[in-house]
Amino acid sequence: MTSQPQIVQPPRIAVRLVNLFSSDEEAETIEGDLLEEYTHLASKRGASFARRWYWRQTAKTIAHLAGTAYRTAPWSTTAAIAGGFLLRRLAARFVEPAIFAVIDRYQIFEHHFSTYRFLASTGIDIGHILVFLFVGCIVALGVKGREMVATMTLGLIFGAMAVIAVLVMVSRTGDDAFAWRLTWYFADSFAMVIGGAIVRARRSAATTRPSIA
Repeated sequence: MTSQPQIVQPPRIAVRLVNLFSSDEEAETIEGDLLEEYTHLASKRGASFARRWYWRQTAKTIAHLAGTAYRTAPWSTTAAIAGGFLLRRLAARFVEPAIFAVIDRYQIFEHHFSTYRFLASTGIDIGHILVFLFVGCIVALGVKGREMVATMTLGLIFGAMAVIAVLVMVSRTGDDAFAWRLTWYFADSFAMVIGGAIVRARRSAATTRPSIA
């Protein structure tokens, strides 16, 4: 016999995404409305149909919440995005010098060549990912309630810039090998969104945490 809770539970990731984009005041209401309709559809048309419906509603809800959040404070959101763009450009300049300073300080090239190769290639890429994560957190801290909108917008901007840059390089050189760099570039943009999600989740947890008398 199938237990009722297994039937009516909506996709957890979808629920989490809606909560990330919802304000603390509206999150419970939105989640409750979606759950009510989901439960009804699951009982009438099956869990698979209800899950597909929930994911469609999740996409629509996120788009609506993102538009509302941007319209609520367009100038401060735009300022945070512009500030994040400049901060990333500034911070990215220190990645390679910092890594090569470590290489020189500990003479890694002479004594650990395999480690040197890793740091001089993949290590630099990881350093840029950490920079994007840091920038995402900083941008999110500056736009309370609009953390995901700002960081996702900024991530899309950098992602689009990366695609254009790669297409230009491939067209100029004819070398398709440049295309594989998109994996790292998209990872950079995703790291920025993760930074926004971390700040949003911590703020939400702090708001809902019961106070100690």
